[in-house]
Amino acid sequence: MSLPRRRLLRHGLRAGLAAPLLSPRRAAEAALAPLVMIDPGHGGIDPGALGLDGTVEKIITLATGFDLRARLLATRRYRVAMTRTADVFVSLGERVALAQKYRASLFMSLHANIFAEPAIRGGSAYTLSAHASDRLAGALAKSENGADRVAGPKFQHVPTQVAEILVSLVQHETMLGSARLAEHVVAALGRVEPLLVRPWRQADFAVLQSVSIPSTLVEMGFLSNPIDAANFQKPAFRASVAGALTGAIDSWFATGGLARVAG
Repeated sequence: MSLPRRRLLRHGLRAGLAAPLLSPRRAAEAALAPLVMIDPGHGGIDPGALGLDGTVEKIITLATGFDLRARLLATRRYRVAMTRTADVFVSLGERVALAQKYRASLFMSLHANIFAEPAIRGGSAYTLSAHASDRLAGALAKSENGADRVAGPKFQHVPTQVAEILVSLVQHETMLGSARLAEHVVAALGRVEPLLVRPWRQADFAVLQSVSIPSTLVEMGFLSNPIDAANFQKPAFRASVAGALTGAIDSWFATGGLARVAG
């Protein structure tokens, strides 16, 4: 005998790892729709940044992630999955593995930054690079990559030869696709909030290290800035950010997504 729908939903939220979320009546026709993997940063025992006025990064990212998911599904152009749908800890490696498991066409990790200088504010987008583009990007990557330390190290062993073949075949195209995605994100965010100086930056983020999935880490603002921190307490502001990100994803796919740079 099957569990009631409400109990199944509660079970899924407790598990924290979301399968692709589709309206049942549209499941068949959307079978070939691209899948967007939303990654609300941090969660569980890892709160992320602790900002002004009690703002907590893991709460902000999850709330914005839900809003983004709803907006993407409303377009009826995508399937959508989330790396977490509750306040649970998911390791960086597990986040990447989920995107690969569901064959995501795009991976977007949501975060809210902090910095020692409270005057700094604004949105930005980051893509993967072995070398940080600047001091702020390097410090941010070091902070985000350290998230797994709260639950102990966990490594995935990949044969060197296999990894080298995969990288030689697709990594260059994937990084170009990620760069184009970041450009669309920056353009869209700039219409709803101020942007960080040089809003597209690069660093060695562990959560962006999928070989074949264009990925970007979106820093939606600075919780160390009083204006940004206050804005993130407002559902209307979070909705405007989610709307901008939906527009960025729409425009990225409309201009060819990964296929355009790969071929």
